[in-house]
Amino acid sequence: MSTGTVRVRTSASPARVYRALTTADELRVWLAEHADVDLEGGKYEYWGRYTPDGERHRQKLLGFDDTSVRYSWSLYGTEYTVELAVEQRDGETLIAATQSPYPNWGVGEDRDEVLQTFWPLVLGNLVEHVEGRPVLGFCDFTSPEQRFEFDIAATPAAIIDALTDPDVFARWFGARMDIEPHVGGRWSMGSLEDEPNPAKITALDEENLALEFPGGMVTSWELKGSEGKTRLTFVQSGFDPASPPFGPWMGWLSGFADLRRMLELPNWRPMWHSYDIPGLPDGVLVLE
Repeated sequence: MSTGTVRVRTSASPARVYRALTTADELRVWLAEHADVDLEGGKYEYWGRYTPDGERHRQKLLGFDDTSVRYSWSLYGTEYTVELAVEQRDGETLIAATQSPYPNWGVGEDRDEVLQTFWPLVLGNLVEHVEGRPVLGFCDFTSPEQRFEFDIAATPAAIIDALTDPDVFARWFGARMDIEPHVGGRWSMGSLEDEPNPAKITALDEENLALEFPGGMVTSWELKGSEGKTRLTFVQSGFDPASPPFGPWMGWLSGFADLRRMLELPNWRPMWHSYDIPGLPDGVLVLE
């Protein structure tokens, strides 16, 4: 049975992180719309519109100690085992979400992509929360609309550079991309040499970037700057509303938390520490 782990780093103490992992009020900030936790009573539950298959709770507590909580999660008809844990390693605090089974990278259906991108998104929220910053936000699994707005204390030019410079992009997103930075140019996650069907750039200027993918889906960034801040509006469109691409959507959102941190925090380091994911090709991720 395959197992996957996503690890992020934070400047918060392990005790602060553990409290956020095991308190219902805090889970409702970074993880889910609704939560109910009583570890001694054998309860660790969350549900709501920000949880896949979340019309009711589907978790059962399996165990806990002073650094971790472990539970089963019945999702899309499959029983998963999840462990959320915190540790101190090499002088920094690491938070790990481990799930078994874990779908192989790049293989499977839309539900597999949801399982691969849900944890990076909510762990990004958790890092922001325990460091006293506002969480980025959530994926609403009850709505087909994929539109997300947030503010960054940076100029539109700085954000466009972060979106189109491959080296800068890799630092905040944690994965490589390749680009021909002009309208009509090609764009690919990974290398253009290895991508037979790259996206096409349909807009690129000081305040806009838009990509059209094979199949007709469009991903766009619109930037409006004012007084040293920029409102970023991110939209995915052109997909079947009966089957929204929640996995890719959460993949983008999970990166935006560190985009904002990179442009706002002095002495920033990427929150992404390591991914242990079955089937992940070497060189795809850029972690440190």
